[in-house]
Amino acid sequence: MKPNHHGQMSESFLTAVFLSLSGGLQDAYTYLFRGKVFANAQTGNIVLLSANLMDGNWGRAVHYLVPLCAFALGVLTAEKMRERFRDMQRLHWRQLVVLGEVLLLFLVGFLPPALDLLANAIVSFSCAMQVQAFRKVDGYAFASTMCIGDLRSGMEALCIWRKTRDAKARDRMLRYFGIILLFAIGAGIGSKSAAAFGGKAIWLSCGLLLVSFALMFIREDLEENPVIEKDLVEIRQETREIDHALKQELEEEHRELKESTHPEK
Repeated sequence: MKPNHHGQMSESFLTAVFLSLSGGLQDAYTYLFRGKVFANAQTGNIVLLSANLMDGNWGRAVHYLVPLCAFALGVLTAEKMRERFRDMQRLHWRQLVVLGEVLLLFLVGFLPPALDLLANAIVSFSCAMQVQAFRKVDGYAFASTMCIGDLRSGMEALCIWRKTRDAKARDRMLRYFGIILLFAIGAGIGSKSAAAFGGKAIWLSCGLLLVSFALMFIREDLEENPVIEKDLVEIRQETREIDHALKQELEEEHRELKESTHPEK
């Protein structure tokens, strides 16, 4: 299989494994335990919101509108975190996103059924931060909290592989289908755990996210670390300057040697 893109552990398939398991668990949790509202699939929430508005079920429509707005706010928050914390040395900004998710989902586990609306809003906010922060796996675009894009990309790669037998297309296909399978497994875990543990089942998602958080300590993201990137740019610039100086010296020596060999009459 293809190595990790630019050595970024935050974009590795291993990290995506736990993010996808967590994403599936969260969606099953909110739909099965928190009033049949999707945490991740905002398309479904929009459909149900519209249907309830058309039927005049204003109270029920709010149950879909609030998570939808929370999801949009989560995307904005993750982007602001990237802008604000990408210069950090000790932690990668994506690790801060994961820590934020863990804290929010841990809080959700304490909320009673009477606060399902708040619980769904928090989970949707958390999912949005994750989907915005983690958008690639080994260099390929992917989503860890929904499957429609991964399914489309996986089938596209399958069609290319069937025609060309290209190894890269097969690699991409296996990754996308693997992510979908992991999401489905996570959803199954969410279903069983919600039935067994109720509201506290979301804490399993916290555990999966903490594994992803720990994995990101293995390698630092060189591509998006401005300090390291700046050092690399300076080294390259100095190398070019040294190379240019050496070429000038060689040209001068060659000219002097030519002049000494063939003096002017």
